[in-house]
Amino acid sequence: MHANNLHQGRYDFARLIAQLPELAEFAAPNPWGELSIDFADANAVRALNKALLQTEYGISHWDLPAGYLCPPVPGRADYLHGLAALLAQDKAALVTSNVRVLDVGVGANCIYPLIGQAMFGWQFVGSDVDAKALAIAQNNVDANGLNQQISLRMQANRGQIFAGVVTAEDRFTLTMCNPPFHASEKDAVLARQKKWAGLGTGDQGLYFGGYDKELWCTGGEASFIKRMIRESVPLAAQVRWFSTLVAKSEHLPDVYKQLKKAGAQAVHTEPMAQGKKQTRFVAWRFQN
Repeated sequence: MHANNLHQGRYDFARLIAQLPELAEFAAPNPWGELSIDFADANAVRALNKALLQTEYGISHWDLPAGYLCPPVPGRADYLHGLAALLAQDKAALVTSNVRVLDVGVGANCIYPLIGQAMFGWQFVGSDVDAKALAIAQNNVDANGLNQQISLRMQANRGQIFAGVVTAEDRFTLTMCNPPFHASEKDAVLARQKKWAGLGTGDQGLYFGGYDKELWCTGGEASFIKRMIRESVPLAAQVRWFSTLVAKSEHLPDVYKQLKKAGAQAVHTEPMAQGKKQTRFVAWRFQN
């Protein structure tokens, strides 16, 4: 993880339970005698996220209905820390309270804006194609009094990414995205079953949930990122850095090819890891 990430090592469950007593219902000693939770239990993971958000980021209210994607907070924080480091290296885009970020596919969890504004004081615009997810995210924004820092926009056309969301008046320091990486619902279900098997449980809980708009799109991650790069070109003067997570390393050669074709002036790849999971984000800009 990034050196500045608060979530190094094991979770301090005693501290988290002190902040959110309801987490104690799900905590028990693991085979090594350390306090932990069943990470295949959707309710337990949601409680853990609530405790982390309250303890580390001052988010007093966070509600995520069953079925929606419940993200790992440490990994989401890592992406933000990586972007902050990128800006710190870019003398034309230093990290300040004026940084404005577009989160493409903000989701019902609204994790990136919630923790990003707490860590860096950045302002966020979150977009999504799911009206219900946006309503849930808006409830969390309202409940924490963050309407000045976070605003949400509906993407009415699922085939578009920036078009229809970014206006001619908008200026963003960064865009970020965790794209749906499965190419079909069948692929998403198979991947979910593999995760259940890896946890040694037959419980088809909702921790690895997520509706179709969150998990898959036609063509999967590669197609989505290709569209994103294509749509980023007309916004070259309005955005300093575009970025996206790239879950599958085999997609990187084509991503680089598309960026070269699009005329990107700079490309940055930042590796990230959480446990055994290896991922990365790719950022690009057209401004010199």
